[in-house]
Amino acid sequence: MPRDPDAFSPGLVAALRQALGGRSDVEERPLFGCLCFMVGGKLCLGVKRDELLVRLPPARHDEFLEQPGVRALSPQGGMPGYFFVEPDGYARRERWEAWIGEALAYNPLARATPRRRAKQAAED
Repeated sequence: MPRDPDAFSPGLVAALRQALGGRSDVEERPLFGCLCFMVGGKLCLGVKRDELLVRLPPARHDEFLEQPGVRALSPQGGMPGYFFVEPDGYARRERWEAWIGEALAYNPLARATPRRRAKQAAED
């Protein structure tokens, strides 16, 4: 877990846990200074302070950036498809459900990030 107690909103974490509660393929893991929710072994959603991290189709990157309260995880464009959504962007129920739905719909199509060899060797 991140060491900074303000690294993520407990309320937002609880809401994501509830949204993903019926799934058996969810794992929580700290990444990017966030608490990330891996679905099927792939990063799908996360929380950093009061922002929602979502992984969405890179082909629609510019479309998602036009949404209110959305910014790219990497402003330099190095990680297309990864976004932070500010509270104003997910506060309404229909927006919350849309973000979660988009991320879960894309997850089976998303490419899994290969594990680093050094880390993998240390675990073997």
